[in-house]
Amino acid sequence: MQLDWRQMIGPSLTTALAASAVAVDGGSLAFATVVPLLVFSVGLAGALGGLGSGFVSAAIATGIGALALPDTPGRLLHLTALALASGAAATITGRLRGQMIEVLGWQRRRQATAERLSAALDRIDIGVVLLDPDTRAEFINRAFRDYFALPDDKAESKPPFIALMYHARDVGAFKLPEDELAYDIAERTELMRSGDPTPLHLTLADGRVLRVSCAALPDGSRMMSYAPLNDALRRDDDPRHRARYYAMRSVSRYPRDTGDVAKFRS
Repeated sequence: MQLDWRQMIGPSLTTALAASAVAVDGGSLAFATVVPLLVFSVGLAGALGGLGSGFVSAAIATGIGALALPDTPGRLLHLTALALASGAAATITGRLRGQMIEVLGWQRRRQATAERLSAALDRIDIGVVLLDPDTRAEFINRAFRDYFALPDDKAESKPPFIALMYHARDVGAFKLPEDELAYDIAERTELMRSGDPTPLHLTLADGRVLRVSCAALPDGSRMMSYAPLNDALRRDDDPRHRARYYAMRSVSRYPRDTGDVAKFRS
């Protein structure tokens, strides 16, 4: 396995520190002074190079200590303390580094998946808006931006859902009389907040009809979808269904009474 500087720097630093202490002290290790530095270098080795580098550094520190410490009654105790401290430093920092690498890898995989999903959603003709629990738009796909002439900078600014509705009103996207727009926007916003999953239909000013659905997610967020219905009527469709498709296209706003709800909701 090829070694890089992160795996080599810890053992090299530990060797340099221990050798310098031996040289300065005339062949005997000034234990109380050098041990903190040795343990630090072992911990650094584990943090940079992982468990293997940390244990190599701990072995170097303990080995040089065994050679340099004078033969005194406390020699074994000092060596044991050095071995335990350096081994613990190597284990803790090495494992923390391993966990950090796993988390970073998971985050990179999740980011890559999110980017692929975002790219896929930008290639469909269904408008998709993901709202956080505060009803601010975390993601708006290309179809929705095109349906409502939403600029990219505004879409990326995480606007509230009601701001998206007012933008659509301001650019004349809705096929509704001016005096009904405020009521319609308020009603749409309230239905979104309640998480009502019943699909409803929206007619745009250019004649396109969108099937609007709301999905309430477990964390309190919402996913709004805007599926085009204009292509629903194709040459090979059963003629018996044509009346229903035309009825869908005729609905320009949310129904106002219970009878209309029963008639137009599907």
